[in-house]
Amino acid sequence: MYRAHRSSLFHFLRRKAGPEEAPDLVQEVFARAAGSEQRHHLVNPGGFLRRIAQNLLIDRARRRKSAPIALFSLREESDAVTPATQEWNLEAADLLELYEKAVDAMPLKTRRVFLMHRVDELSYREIHEQLGISIATVEYHMMKALGQIAKVVDSGK
Repeated sequence: MYRAHRSSLFHFLRRKAGPEEAPDLVQEVFARAAGSEQRHHLVNPGGFLRRIAQNLLIDRARRRKSAPIALFSLREESDAVTPATQEWNLEAADLLELYEKAVDAMPLKTRRVFLMHRVDELSYREIHEQLGISIATVEYHMMKALGQIAKVVDSGK
């Protein structure tokens, strides 16, 4: 998984966080992925890694937004993961599992269009050109995919 996805993950994180922080963030993504129970049965490892990277970026933005102006020394006992953070991580893992289940249940063409747009970050026009389908058909598959994801996530099954 590292060899296959390291480069694209690095480029994604370099665009989002800058060239100085990207190598450390890539390392953190793979460390979190290695510690995940879900790593043994991934259907879309690239999407899984991208989701971890996006969560890292969100966490980083939150920390910067709420960071105190004065610098304080770190104390491990007071800076450990809080129960609220642990609960949020569990909820995020459950949500990711529902999301992956919804994506797996999509018809093949719908899933392909959805992943090309959301994971590969291709525009509707680029998908239209690569698959040889109309932009309206790309829109149809995206709406179908989003509807299915919403249905699965809302039902919690």
